[in-house]
Amino acid sequence: MPCVILCGGKGTRLYPDTKTLPKPLITIGDIPIIVHLIKYYESFGVKDFYLALGYKAEDFLTYFNDHSNLFSNETSINLIDTGLETLTGGRLLRLKNEISKFERFFFTYGDGLSDVDLNSLNAFHEKNNVIGTVTAVHPPARFGLLNIRNDLVLKFKEKPQTDDGWINGGFFIFSKEIFNYISDDSTILEQEPLENLAKDKQLTAFKHYNFWQCMDTPRDREILENLNLSDCPWRRK
Repeated sequence: MPCVILCGGKGTRLYPDTKTLPKPLITIGDIPIIVHLIKYYESFGVKDFYLALGYKAEDFLTYFNDHSNLFSNETSINLIDTGLETLTGGRLLRLKNEISKFERFFFTYGDGLSDVDLNSLNAFHEKNNVIGTVTAVHPPARFGLLNIRNDLVLKFKEKPQTDDGWINGGFFIFSKEIFNYISDDSTILEQEPLENLAKDKQLTAFKHYNFWQCMDTPRDREILENLNLSDCPWRRK
C-alpha cells in the first residue's frame, strides 16, 4: 500500500525558516522532518511514496537526488509537482492517475510525526469498510475538530477557534473512492470532501492516545528537537 504525503504548502507560520526551505525539508536533528516521516512508514513495510510538491518543489528534487542513500533500496520516492497554489484536495486529485490503481493508500501531511501503529490503523480501516479513516488525536484545539460516536465521524469541522476535543491528526487511510469527493485544484480536503464523507457515514476515526506532534510554529519545532535528543517516540526500535 503506497503513501501520499502533502509537501506543497508555504509554511508561513515557520517564517523565516521557510523563506529558504519548504517546511518538510526543515531539519529535526540532522535530517529533515520528511525523512523522519518516510522512515517511520518504511518501518511498517511501506515502499512506495508519492510526495505532492508545490512551494520550492525544486529543493525536494535536489535533496532526494543527493540523499537517496538514506532509504532502503526497495523504497521508491515519487516527487510530483502539483502546483504552487493548488489546495490540499487538489494536490491529491492531481495524483489520481498514479494512485487510483491502488485500492487504498496512506495519506498524511509532511510536517507531523507520531507513533501511531500503522498496522492497527490499516486493520481498523478494513474492518469498518469505509472510504476514509482519520487518525484522531488530543492536542491543543487549533485543528479540525472531529465529532465521534462509536468510532464513526458524525461531523468534521475544520480548525475551530474555541472548541475542545479530538482533532485531525493526519495519518489517514483512503480508499480510491475519495477521488469522487474532490472537484478541482481549489478543493480543500479538510472542508467539503471530509465533511461530505462524514455526512455519508464514510469517515471513521482511529483514536490515538499516544505521541503526536505537528511542526506548525517555531515552538513546535523546538518540541520536536528536544524529543529527538531524548526518547524520540517516532523512532521505532
